[in-house]
Amino acid sequence: MEIRLQKMIAGTGLSSRRKAETLIAAGRVTVNGKVVTELGTKVDPERDHVKVDGRHLTGAQPFVYLMLNKPKNVMSTLDDPGGRTTVKDFLHGVSVRVFPVGRLDFDSEGLMLLTNNGELAQALLHPRYHVPKTYLIKVKRVLTDDEIAQLQQGVHLEDGMTSPAIVKKVKKAEQNSWLEITIREGRKHQVKRMLEAVGHPVIKLMRIRMGPLSLGDLGPGEFRFLTDREANALRELVEQRLELEQTGQSPSARPQRPKRREGWAKPDGIRKQSMKKARRVA
Repeated sequence: MEIRLQKMIAGTGLSSRRKAETLIAAGRVTVNGKVVTELGTKVDPERDHVKVDGRHLTGAQPFVYLMLNKPKNVMSTLDDPGGRTTVKDFLHGVSVRVFPVGRLDFDSEGLMLLTNNGELAQALLHPRYHVPKTYLIKVKRVLTDDEIAQLQQGVHLEDGMTSPAIVKKVKKAEQNSWLEITIREGRKHQVKRMLEAVGHPVIKLMRIRMGPLSLGDLGPGEFRFLTDREANALRELVEQRLELEQTGQSPSARPQRPKRREGWAKPDGIRKQSMKKARRVA
């Protein structure tokens, strides 16, 4: 079966697809001994001989999925021109080239997915799939029920109204409070801007869930490979939402507003260690 040349190169783990396009355009790729610079070129990995800088490419590597608990003050990229620590520095023993699916702010922490499956990564990041992401957040001062209702209904930001969020009160102190917020959008600094819009700047932010994945007991700087069940759940999530879209149904159904609870609930699926850390900085 023929596939695009840049897709084949990326599938071997040599580079990302975008980097592969740069290699092709620069004349550094040959197919059956001839230099190819056309990005639309298709090849058959089983029949054609592809070389990059004279090096023959072997077959595509198997898809790999892993979850990392990104620590605070770490770049969520694979390299940094400023020499700061990146997520790549924590992937000891990972021989396959993987890349982050989305980003977390430098001063934020928590769940990051990394994979070499470019198609799945693009689908998970595409706005039309509305993959839910849940954050454990410490904010200045204690939110009122009216402010929580604002977040649940959507708040106005400079780039437009946000979609409704699911908000759960976790715990409060005299000067600040902890919340769980689930959103289905991916605007830049969205959660921080939402809280600032209702008058509560974020002090600490940790992503604890992404779609079917949960951070669980994974410690800061630790990673693990996804189980087959987790990887299949990611693929099914994208396939189900694509099927809904093709049948004319909206995959972006508004999340149901949770019933208002009295008091402050314990966070779902958060490790005790995280909450102990939270108390130390409260």
